[in-house]
Amino acid sequence: MGAGDMMRWGLIIGPAALLLVGTGAWLTLQDAPQATMAPTMPVMPTAVDIAQGKALYAESCASCHGANLEGQPDWRTPGPDGRLPAPPHDETGHTWHHPDRVLFQYTKLGGREALALQGVEFDSGMPAFSDVLTDREIWNILAYIQSTWPERARAMQAERTAADLANGGS
Repeated sequence: MGAGDMMRWGLIIGPAALLLVGTGAWLTLQDAPQATMAPTMPVMPTAVDIAQGKALYAESCASCHGANLEGQPDWRTPGPDGRLPAPPHDETGHTWHHPDRVLFQYTKLGGREALALQGVEFDSGMPAFSDVLTDREIWNILAYIQSTWPERARAMQAERTAADLANGGS
């Protein structure tokens, strides 16, 4: 084969090889997980400000959940509108039964939207605080609430959070 023949083959094979490589890369990217499209799971930061959380709780939460986290009377009995009164956030309530993700979503999105994410249609009456509090402020409030629980409740809630994280929040 002469130099001219080799040059012609190079002109044919070169673009064909590029087409194959490009097609292979495109197919690989099509099958790759799209990290930017998947929602991230909210995770409590390692550094929280419990003092700020306590102050924010007093400003934003105490009017319904009580200054001492005691909740509203008869919090397990729906009112005439079908909504449950605000539950206590101390150890007598059920807040510590939920993983951090659920508590964060409930606070940020409000009860109706947070429950809808779990496939439950119910208006709990809990408003959304996404326009009032930053994510960091919500975490600080939750850290404050958790800091008031006895060790046993904190340990059980931490186990539920770890299991939730391991299961990807499902």
